[in-house]
Amino acid sequence: MAVLVFGHKNPDTDTIVSAIAVADLKNKLGVEAKAVAQGEVNPESAFVLDKFGLTAPEVVTSVAGQQCILVDHSDLAQSPDDLGDAEVVGVVDHHKLGDVTTSNPLEMWVWPVGCSCTVIKGMYDFYGIEIPKGIAGAMMCAILSDTVMFKSVTCTDQDKAAVEALAKIAGESDTMGLGMEMFKVKSAVEGTPMRDLVFRDYKDFDMSGNKVGIGQLEVVDLAILEPYKADLLAEIKAVKAEKGNHSVFLLLTDIMKEGSVMLIASDDGSVVDKAFGQSGDTEVWLDGVMSRKKQVVPNFEKAFA
Repeated sequence: MAVLVFGHKNPDTDTIVSAIAVADLKNKLGVEAKAVAQGEVNPESAFVLDKFGLTAPEVVTSVAGQQCILVDHSDLAQSPDDLGDAEVVGVVDHHKLGDVTTSNPLEMWVWPVGCSCTVIKGMYDFYGIEIPKGIAGAMMCAILSDTVMFKSVTCTDQDKAAVEALAKIAGESDTMGLGMEMFKVKSAVEGTPMRDLVFRDYKDFDMSGNKVGIGQLEVVDLAILEPYKADLLAEIKAVKAEKGNHSVFLLLTDIMKEGSVMLIASDDGSVVDKAFGQSGDTEVWLDGVMSRKKQVVPNFEKAFA
């Protein structure tokens, strides 16, 4: 039986491509592995997979009785609901360690870099395995996406070096041009249901016993989202009620202005003031804030503590 390789719920490009790449690497190392996903690919991921001739992983929601490798996460809230009935044999990630535990030792690759695909580039290098051209191109795109084309505070020199090396393998000379193409696809929202936009890049977190959801939409210009802000706010309020969350926040990130509007649906709006020193009933502007992982989640964890 193949080891299942998958990323978090509401998969983004790093999650999808990481699963494909780790499964490829494991198979070449003699371990039968299969890339799967916890949801359909988003428009940006579909663009990347199509460009580099890759197939979207099969959607799987139950993993009971299987061996699993987690990529791009190690949180129970972001894993399949029956992960406790599976065996986690590996984790490849670039976030803080979550609350997944194991009964046996496991292989772990967790680096403080901007993207899981940067870690996976290191794994291929470590084992001396050549990266296929299509997978290299998709990994390069995942890094550009996760680091917001190197603008995010999460970006490291390792991410930049990985993009340069992967671009050579993929035969891509204009990485920034490709990055802008990708973000234009990501910015296209017309005709998309509000629920799909909220969940395009959404994660739930346990913060001192409070369930907190944080979504993010990255666009090349916030003006694109201005006509939809009221509907997006109504949608996160509905999501909060349905999930029984303490709070749901949605970051509307302008990659050119390098900042985010945060929409707020919370039982206690003062947590925003505690976290960022700014108050607002329904929204606040967070100058320079582009990373949920490094600039938003840690602030909220301190505020809830």
